[in-house]
Amino acid sequence: MNYLLDTHTFLWTISNTENLSSKTIEIIKDPKHEIFVSAVSFWEISIKTRLKKLNLDTIEPEQLLTLAERMDFQVISLTPEEATTYHKLKENTHNDPFDRMLIWQSISRNMPLISKDEAFSKFVPFGLKLIW
Repeated sequence: MNYLLDTHTFLWTISNTENLSSKTIEIIKDPKHEIFVSAVSFWEISIKTRLKKLNLDTIEPEQLLTLAERMDFQVISLTPEEATTYHKLKENTHNDPFDRMLIWQSISRNMPLISKDEAFSKFVPFGLKLIW
């Protein structure tokens, strides 16, 4: 099965694994599962690092792609189709654009999203499969 990591989940796989649920660890370690990280997450991390809203300690944002690949995570881009159909995500109370793009990618690609963000549960009626 394919799974998409939320940005915080991806970061925790690198440096704070104690924050991951046992179910998340089990999914990530299972060789039958493909784990995906979106370019949207790399963009979010880069912006938040520049704005000093995120501190990666000794890791530079440019290193994250290599770290993801070393962990056998697949990296996906935001496709033009996902960008142009994004307007179909009708939930209007959650306004973080990065979260919304990841949620839309998850729904569009029929991939469960691994996230601890409880606000994401608002999107389950719109087709989001949420794992934590």
